[in-house]
Amino acid sequence: MTQTTRRSFIKSTLATGTALVAAPMIARAQDVLKMGVVLPSPIADVGWSHALMAGVNTVKEAYGEGLEVTVLENIMEGPDADRIANNLVAEGNKVLLLGSFGYQNGGIQIARRNPDVSIIHASGFMVEPNFAPFTAKYWQGTYLMGMAAAALTKTKVLGCVGAFAIPELITSINAFMLGARSVDPEITMRVVWVNSWFNPASEQDATRALISQDCDVIFSNAQDTPSVISVAEEAGVYVYNLNSSMASYAPTKYLGVVGTDWGPFFKAKVDAHVAGNFEGANYWLGVEDDVVYTADWNADIPADMVEQITARQAAIADGSFTVFQGPLIDQSGTERYAEGVAMTDGEILSKDWHVEGVTSPLPN
Repeated sequence: MTQTTRRSFIKSTLATGTALVAAPMIARAQDVLKMGVVLPSPIADVGWSHALMAGVNTVKEAYGEGLEVTVLENIMEGPDADRIANNLVAEGNKVLLLGSFGYQNGGIQIARRNPDVSIIHASGFMVEPNFAPFTAKYWQGTYLMGMAAAALTKTKVLGCVGAFAIPELITSINAFMLGARSVDPEITMRVVWVNSWFNPASEQDATRALISQDCDVIFSNAQDTPSVISVAEEAGVYVYNLNSSMASYAPTKYLGVVGTDWGPFFKAKVDAHVAGNFEGANYWLGVEDDVVYTADWNADIPADMVEQITARQAAIADGSFTVFQGPLIDQSGTERYAEGVAMTDGEILSKDWHVEGVTSPLPN
């Protein structure tokens, strides 16, 4: 497996120029599938890119020498990412994993120009026959974290450091709030958006700001560093995150992780490409798909709450409980969904409002 940074990849592609397009495929390439992976942040030992790479490694292990993987990490969304993805196709990569919402527009154009290339894309909503977005139902896990937070908070004020105000992250926040309020309706939440997937300094500042406002349980929402986790541990407030465990960075105050296991899904999509039946569809994957899971629960959570969380998680998995089901009231007090009315997947995918109890307004 080749692992490349943005700088070294651009340097090599500029040096070869258009030769990438003109170079004939060698015989060996007919037997080896080439897969390109573009990630928005360093892989590191935790976080979103780390979780995606764990999934890619599952595919690599299954295919062995039959798969050649090129990984490009810490690639900023925008023209660089588009150019890099195009170069991967020019180099003969027939499967692309585009690991960020911001890669969507460039990726969909690649799919339309290259019908023989199969693309799986993180967090988007656009679909082509060879372009499949995938999203985790994080809200199933963050709802459970909300229940735990309600049992531990003393101030009844929760906090969240959010990366970008996109529907995927908004739904995670709302579910956290709904879970907490299912236990204690007086709980509120404050949110600070840092507008970055990877900015340790801003994440630390945002965490300290929330703690100064009496938030005593913090949600690290899509940060690729343990910055939020470490600051919360130092301040003595509970904290949890998405994608991969950061328990080692908060030995006493780690509430838990809403993790993701992408390996089986990634392998299934690569298998489908090889078999010639890749399907472009919007994949919503959760607890029921063994993609979303919760782990590393803090021992401070009362035993009776652990029992409630376990029962609720089972109900989510078997479909007998739906997180986003009315009555759902927004933060202005307006009823969005009446009693018993559930949000559709499409409505969740485009969600741009906070539920009652979240006191911070969404950015314009």
